[in-house]
Amino acid sequence: MVSDVPESPCILVCVMDKASGLCLGCHRTLDEIARWSAMSDTEKRAVLAKLEERARA
Repeated sequence: MVSDVPESPCILVCVMDKASGLCLGCHRTLDEIARWSAMSDTEKRAVLAKLEERARA
């Protein structure tokens, strides 16, 4: 069975970049990381949509 629940983008490289405020592994903010399990699927998808652009920056 395929699940539509967005998976965490965590890759277990949990180091915060002081300049950007983003995790160097998953490119989320501390707030996004802390709230991930409480976010709705829609909120998770919105965060996931930002990660590729953040990774390029």
